[in-house]
Amino acid sequence: MRGSERQPTAYVFSQSVDEFLTPASDTPIQTIVQRPTTDGRRVRSEVVALDPPSPIKRARLQANIIEDHPVLTDDPLDFEPEGINGELYNMELGGFFPSFAETSTARKKRDPFKPSDLALHEFRALRDEYLREFLRLDGCGDASTEVCPGCDATDPSFRCRDCFGELLYCQACCVGMHNRNPLHRVERWDGRYFTPTSLKSLGLRIQFGHEDCSTPRSAHENFTVLDLNGIHEVAVQFCACERELEMGLSRIQLVRRRWFPATSDNPRTAFTFRLLDFFHTQTLQGKTTMYDFYTSLEKITDATGGALAKRYLEFLRSTREYRHLLMLKRGGRGHAPGGVYGTGPGDLAIRCPACPRPGVNLPEGWEDAPPESRFLYIIFLALDACFRLKRRLVSSELRDPGLGTGWAYFVEMEPYRQYLLTVTDQVEMSTCSGLAALDYANTKYSRGYSSTGPTGVGDLQKGERYANMDWIFASFLRWIHQRLRKVVSYDIVCQWYKQLKERLANLPPLVRLHIILLFFAFVIPKMHIHSHILACQLCFSLNLLPGAGQTDGEGIERPWANVGGVASSTREMGPGSRRDCLDDHWAFWNWCKLVGLAALLRKRLNNAKRESAAQTEAFEAFSLEQEERVQGWEEKAAAYEADPQNAENPYRITHPGMTEAQARLKLAEEEAEAVRKGMPALHDVSPSAFIFEGLELEDEQRRVRVQVELKKSGTTAQKIDVLALRRKLSRGITRFRKLQATYTPGALQALARREAPPDELAEDIPLMLPSALSAAERAAGCAATVEHVESLARDAQCSESLQRLRNQLHVKSRLFTYKANHARHQGANTRSQTLVARNESKIRLHSEKYQAAWRALGLLANGDLSKVGWRKLKREDVRMMEDPEELTKRQVLRKKQDARRKEKLDRIRAEEGALLGEDEGGIEGDGEEDEEMVVNPAENMRQVSWIWTMAQSHGTDAELEDALRIEWTKARARSKRWAEEVDLLEEEYRRLLVSFEYEAKQWEQRAKDIPVGEVEAAFGEGAIAYALKQAAMYRTLAQRATVTMTEVHQGRGRKRTKQPAVVDVSGGIRGESGGEDGGSDGEGGGSDDDGVGNVPSDEEYFMGGGEDDG
Repeated sequence: MRGSERQPTAYVFSQSVDEFLTPASDTPIQTIVQRPTTDGRRVRSEVVALDPPSPIKRARLQANIIEDHPVLTDDPLDFEPEGINGELYNMELGGFFPSFAETSTARKKRDPFKPSDLALHEFRALRDEYLREFLRLDGCGDASTEVCPGCDATDPSFRCRDCFGELLYCQACCVGMHNRNPLHRVERWDGRYFTPTSLKSLGLRIQFGHEDCSTPRSAHENFTVLDLNGIHEVAVQFCACERELEMGLSRIQLVRRRWFPATSDNPRTAFTFRLLDFFHTQTLQGKTTMYDFYTSLEKITDATGGALAKRYLEFLRSTREYRHLLMLKRGGRGHAPGGVYGTGPGDLAIRCPACPRPGVNLPEGWEDAPPESRFLYIIFLALDACFRLKRRLVSSELRDPGLGTGWAYFVEMEPYRQYLLTVTDQVEMSTCSGLAALDYANTKYSRGYSSTGPTGVGDLQKGERYANMDWIFASFLRWIHQRLRKVVSYDIVCQWYKQLKERLANLPPLVRLHIILLFFAFVIPKMHIHSHILACQLCFSLNLLPGAGQTDGEGIERPWANVGGVASSTREMGPGSRRDCLDDHWAFWNWCKLVGLAALLRKRLNNAKRESAAQTEAFEAFSLEQEERVQGWEEKAAAYEADPQNAENPYRITHPGMTEAQARLKLAEEEAEAVRKGMPALHDVSPSAFIFEGLELEDEQRRVRVQVELKKSGTTAQKIDVLALRRKLSRGITRFRKLQATYTPGALQALARREAPPDELAEDIPLMLPSALSAAERAAGCAATVEHVESLARDAQCSESLQRLRNQLHVKSRLFTYKANHARHQGANTRSQTLVARNESKIRLHSEKYQAAWRALGLLANGDLSKVGWRKLKREDVRMMEDPEELTKRQVLRKKQDARRKEKLDRIRAEEGALLGEDEGGIEGDGEEDEEMVVNPAENMRQVSWIWTMAQSHGTDAELEDALRIEWTKARARSKRWAEEVDLLEEEYRRLLVSFEYEAKQWEQRAKDIPVGEVEAAFGEGAIAYALKQAAMYRTLAQRATVTMTEVHQGRGRKRTKQPAVVDVSGGIRGESGGEDGGSDGEGGGSDDDGVGNVPSDEEYFMGGGEDDG
């Protein structure tokens, strides 16, 4: 009762002594099995007794007991799980535990009582100590408050927060100490606490020009300078004596002390170079906005919100000017005779050192290379649009011109703009693609923006119009050698490349081109191609293009992702500042890629060699099996590669299976022909219409069953919807029964003999199509043609449902990838799970439709399954195609796991033999132990499901011949692409070294070209020093690249050993690159889109083997 004293509750625990004793080795193991209830809302647990483990498992259990904590013998990691992918999913503990094969014998088990971060764990006990020291720093500490250590003056009261040490100095000493550090922060001790003050208030004057100036000129009294430690008001003096002309104007004197002036005439604000460098790195790497960075400086200066000088606009302007000057300096414009105004289009762009550049990194005579080596001199070009980089209608070209538009990555703006004014009535390109990018760009969301995304790089005004894309394409083609072969990837290239030659010839003279299509190949990137029709997938696939290697064509998407972090900032910028900002970020992206290119090439080369060997082995095995057909297939493939426009495409299905619509049309035409010949009709509804109406009712029953299951625990409104579906289905069945009286009266007799349950639902009522009747009932109680009609219709159902099933499984894999990579928090996960569940219902519908059609074909064939022509679809067959890259990684990991497992089992066998003794026979003949040597056989032998490779194979052998030819040709293409990838990567590495040496020589030549006697000595010295430093940097990059490509990879956590190699920059790598790395990613010559062995290429996810996608 409330207010009354509660009686203390006594808890009594009783335990048996047996619970603390080690159980006998033959004691059954108690485990818990959890099963969901029928409504799927609860989980029931029940205890299940398992048989005792084998001697091997007991020995393994004893070997894995943690020495420090022997009580924890029931650790889940000690059991060897068996299940999906060799891993045990434990619902109660909520995760996957690694299998026994993943446990290395050389590694000790992690102590569960040991903290993950030992230093942090130790810090917990020292917090009071650190806190006391923090508070101690707010007082004078050990510093004397009586005598100044600098001059023995009394009453020292000033200390510097940025100088080393905490001593107190008098005012004169404090000012004298900071002549070389004028931006340090000082504090004054008032007898109780320290208060911030400034060196300016103490009398410090910062002299520019030279120290012994006789007539200094004071700058503005409120001169402000921004540094990493805050915003400072300082007293500045410039040289105005007889050496003023030598020292330069005020802005020059500031720059020579690494202070950047905010204005050129009579500056009142400056920014230290180290501040601008720090912000530049922060915004490039971390995409920090100018506003956030400036606000941080204000907080560092005074976090209480005190009055500070507002220099935000000056900061915006100065950072823009500073990064532009850095780009000019790094582009060598300070060494060029023409200076800044001599800069030409693209002169400031950082070019890829691995791409082919005649006169730079290609050998002599590359134009006359033999046909089998010409692919080494292909340049891969990509076009795309980024609709995140919109810009609002703010400012204008007149008010905000760019500092260097057209000098780096953007096209020359004024000619581009003038050209677009002449094609304002042109509409955007149509597309067969299902991607949402174009739809999004051409909707209301693009209104109110002057730019809907740069592409290659130029601004779009509304959608991807031919005019925009043609100008941009022609603009960068001007800088590429005409005899280089070019592979152009674009997500809608199937539409854009039509009439491209004529359109380029009609462009303005600045970018007008007359291209030779023989030197061009047009492809669709590997990710985007899945959303195109089958014809596009066959004609524009990188997997089927000779010389493409493993290029994925998606390389342009990666800088889009990187620069997306500044989209919110550039949206509000003027046109010029936006282009300057994006040029700067793309230059940083290119530089980072250049620096990391050697490591990327090494990683991909190791992977390419491994994949090439696997693909070649699989292809040779396939060719050996089909030896009698290979010669003809090889001739067709070679002819198509030589002349793809006129030769027969060996990847195209020449005998495709019919869809339901095609089968229905064919039967309707046959019935119309019979009527023309005078054959009387049994009913106004033809036999084919009767059968297809029954099949539609069958489909509707399946849909209703799925809806019922999805809405089992739904709302009242959802249950009403199910009732409406059932009423509609019942009316359809009633109409169908009337037609059965004409075409299948035997079905009505069979229904009359059937005892129907009183509560039978509409979706469970048997329709009794001809396949549901026995052979005798069909012969006596069915019209002559309905059996043939259903057979053709069921065959079409198998073909179409199998193709749709493959499509939905491909969608499922993409949904899972998206959910894993992008769905965060409850809302996004719920939406993703909803999409997955919706897709699962479609997978079930298509699989059930195939199974029903297959069963019907078997019944119509009187049980002779050899006449069906389709394989039985089992539950385990309905699975996604293995991701090739993940499959490769798992295979490599599995080999290592198998080796570890074998080593550990051998050790345990030896220990078990010693424990049991020779007289007990050991364990060599124990069947159970022999079975233990099998390493997860189901996963180790798992192959791609037959649904991804199966084509219809009944009637004649034409369909089977088609399927075999296509699979062999694709295996041939995969083998060739991986072999090309190896050669391309080795050639790119050779070009990388040559390009670095070329850049080093260019900078050395710039140093030699400085007219030492004609320019100021200090300028000449600095220009030469910078040029030589750049040359040394490129040679250092070349040395690092050589080490990266030749060192033996020891694995993670092991010290690297360098293996020298002789590198001939004209002929490739001479020396063996040792070790193995992981898989590849991205595009540097390519990405890994093909799997291992006979795994179909990623392109086949959507192809599905049918030709009626479009």
